[in-house]
Amino acid sequence: MTGGRRLCAACYSDFVPDAVMQVFLETGAYLKGHFRLTSGLHSSEYLQCALVLSHPPIAERLGRELARDLEERLGGAGVAEVVVSPAIGGLIIGHEVARALRARFLFTERDASGKMTLRRGFSVRPDETAVVIEDVVTTGGSTREVIELLVNSGAKVKGAGSIIDRSGGRADLGVARVALATLEVAAWSPEECPLCKQGLPVEKPGSRRA
Repeated sequence: MTGGRRLCAACYSDFVPDAVMQVFLETGAYLKGHFRLTSGLHSSEYLQCALVLSHPPIAERLGRELARDLEERLGGAGVAEVVVSPAIGGLIIGHEVARALRARFLFTERDASGKMTLRRGFSVRPDETAVVIEDVVTTGGSTREVIELLVNSGAKVKGAGSIIDRSGGRADLGVARVALATLEVAAWSPEECPLCKQGLPVEKPGSRRA
């Protein structure tokens, strides 16, 4: 794996060989078109992690790699007692990271008002150490919401991780974080999107409703 290797936009678009990106190519998870991201931004490229994670051996391997990078960044084994991911995108990779860290796994969901919550009897203990795991980070909004929820519930959030960081390393989560691949990919607001200006229809491939 890349250990957080940075991939430039040109490399990403031109399919330069890379261990993480090769997995996306082989599983058909690298898409080109006109996409609305969970963040609300638009992009001509999309990484559909669900297709990658639909292969259990790959999901297990990515989870081990991400857990290893978290341990290296946060100070060794036992970095977290609980791993928490936002549904739906973070569920599989979060579970695999929790397995590798020998931690509990919980997930958050949005209520009717769109607020991130813990449901299904899930809760964290006061001072329980936690990490937050996502599949892809673009602006980091969902991850920050989960971190805020956990802190307000009494947990100590030590860090965060994702398979892909689309922000070029710029997303500020307020905690230490790692990613298996960091990408510089063009993304635009709907008002500035050149694909919208061309009249191309937009797709919403992520898990959150548009």
